Amino acid sequence: MKIPKRIFSGYHGGCHCQGIAVDLQKELIYFSFTTKLVKADFNGNILGTVENLTGHLGCIDFHESDGRVYGSLEYKNDCIGKGIHSVLGVEQENEEGFYCAIFEVDRIDRIGMDAEQDGVMKAVYLKEVVEDYKCPNHKYGCSGIDGTAWGPVCGCKGKKEYLHIAYGIYGDTTRTDNDCQVILCYDAADWWNTCAQPLSQLAPHKSGPDKPLHKFFLQTGNTEWGIQNLEYDSHSGDYYAAVYKGKKPQYKNYDMFVIDGSAAAVFKEHPATGEKVEMLQLKPQKGEDGMFFPYGATGMFAIGDGRFLFSVPEHHKKHGHATTVCLHAQFEKSKNPFRRMLF
Repeated sequence: MKIPKRIFSGYHGGCHCQGIAVDLQKELIYFSFTTKLVKADFNGNILGTVENLTGHLGCIDFHESDGRVYGSLEYKNDCIGKGIHSVLGVEQENEEGFYCAIFEVDRIDRIGMDAEQDGVMKAVYLKEVVEDYKCPNHKYGCSGIDGTAWGPVCGCKGKKEYLHIAYGIYGDTTRTDNDCQVILCYDAADWWNTCAQPLSQLAPHKSGPDKPLHKFFLQTGNTEWGIQNLEYDSHSGDYYAAVYKGKKPQYKNYDMFVIDGSAAAVFKEHPATGEKVEMLQLKPQKGEDGMFFPYGATGMFAIGDGRFLFSVPEHHKKHGHATTVCLHAQFEKSKNPFRRMLF
């Protein structure tokens, strides 16, 4: 199978690309453009779209075991929610809630399919996120969810995959309890047949698990909006977390972190709250705790052989937002952590 050097998404209006998911076997790519999911082939031909979401569809991941795409889905009335409603021309506020959206992508066969009416999407309510978001002052700085990745639990040698969903976190520089990333881990293998339900956006359901299997923390320093994209790399066995860099001067404010997949979480005191929590470990990169790299926050995919696809976003005044997914490889001797493959 030949991986293309670049795939152009086409232009998709007022909302930028939030994530990508790739089906290598069928040579298909999926784009999250905030309020719609786009299905395309490796030549960039659009095969179908799922539209009319009034919330924020974020990072997405293709799960090979069941052939579905999973993504974070937020309904909230903060600046992000109001911005989405402004772009869509929607006046009413949503009931605030956080979901994992699950798309039966084999059934996406035309442009303009409806997220509610065409039966290709279900959603699972994430009670843990809602509770932290609605706590006074948003516990841990929780602004919702974004990064989404299937993969094994860190430190486990088994092949079983779990769904990892990362918090969005407010970039408040005046507090310290938001200096850790938060990643929820679920056994979601049978969600489609158990707790996933069609979603009415005017009357949203609350069907979902009471608690995650694990609630992991990762000390990175504060970032703007938490982990934007989370990706498991089977080649290294690690998780890559792309962020919008933070603004606290006491930190280096990296663009990307690598979570050590070989190291099990350990119970430690949360540095700000004193709670005993499961703390994941960073994997140093060339002597640094993170990496400076401009891409990944709007989409990344680990091919599994040391190469990655990264979303390189753009905006056209007339046509709106688009992205070009570009093939990159890691080079140990290079100053940059990834180098674009041009040939």
